[in-house]
Amino acid sequence: MYRFSGIIGSLAALAAVMLGAFGAHALKDTLLEAGTLEVWRTAVDYHIWHALALVLCAAIPKAGRAAGFAVALFTTGILLFSGSLYWLALGGPSWLGPVTPLGGLALMAGWAGLATTFYRSKPASNEA
Repeated sequence: MYRFSGIIGSLAALAAVMLGAFGAHALKDTLLEAGTLEVWRTAVDYHIWHALALVLCAAIPKAGRAAGFAVALFTTGILLFSGSLYWLALGGPSWLGPVTPLGGLALMAGWAGLATTFYRSKPASNEA
């Protein structure tokens, strides 16, 4: 899981930076005209933060099943939450609107899974 999460997280972060730059430059006029620049920025913000969460999951030694669930949920959340916002910002179909909260729920559940991972981990010998 370490390798998978690290690769997925790194590629997701790369995509977030690329999409952020694309929105700030190539799409800026289109997004401003449509009034969706803030929607695009929200998608990028959540995308990059959760890509970093995936990288964090990769850095946890001996991570268990809860971390694996967190990885799956963060990945799903990025695709559903940020993906639907990107598409909506570009004039995608309105039926995508209800997909966004499902992605948000996946992201929240991912954080719960990550919290469970840390809760279940054994403290290092120098921790109280």
